[in-house]
Formats: sequence, structure tokens, C-alpha cells
Amino acid sequence: MKNLISIFEIPAIDFSRAVNFYQVILDISIEKIDMDGVLMGLFPGNDQSVSGAVIKGNGYKPSNDGVIIYLNGGNNLQVVLDRVEANNGKIIVPKTQINPEIGFYALFVDTEGNKLGLHSVS
Repeated sequence: MKNLISIFEIPAIDFSRAVNFYQVILDISIEKIDMDGVLMGLFPGNDQSVSGAVIKGNGYKPSNDGVIIYLNGGNNLQVVLDRVEANNGKIIVPKTQINPEIGFYALFVDTEGNKLGLHSVS
């Protein structure tokens, strides 16, 4: 087992808004599919990496309570953070160093009300 986490889902109220938010802040393309009435925006990935999706369907409710997923902030998570507020997200913990070996983290709330984190080594 390479990764303890294999798939994550980020609930959305406004699917298009959420997909656009993550495409812009992470500078990625998200593939949109409809799986029996459940809308899914698939993050890019391969069989060797953790994969995720923005999801809208019955039983999926955004929340800023509970488990926090940390997305890869690239070489410098400040670049992603700068896009968060510019795209109607809210930074709740700015870029903060954990220690020199582990790197940095930050927390934000997305356009749907989900609390997520970012991590990078610099």
C-alpha cells in the first residue's frame, strides 16, 4: 500500500462554481461526469496517486467540521493561497511553517463551505 488514502470527495452545492474554483486555484483540468445523477468533477491522477473529486448529489453536504484533507500546494503553497481569496474562498490559517523537514501548511474554506488544507515543502 503506497498511500493510506486512495480517494477523497469534496461535496458541492453549486457544482460548476466548485469545479471552477478548484481548477483555478490548483491550475488543473477537472473532468466532469454524471454517474447516475451524481455529478462528479474528477481531479487528474493516475493509478499511482491519490485521486479525488468534487461531488454533488443526495447525501453530500459541504462542511467545515470534521476531517480535513490537505491538497498538494506545489512548490510554494502561497501561489495557491493567493488564488483562493481571489476566487471567493477564505483563508483561515495563512502559510505557516510546521518545521524545516515537513514544510508548510495553510487552511482555507472553499466556495461551498468546506474546510481544506494545503501542504508544501516550501
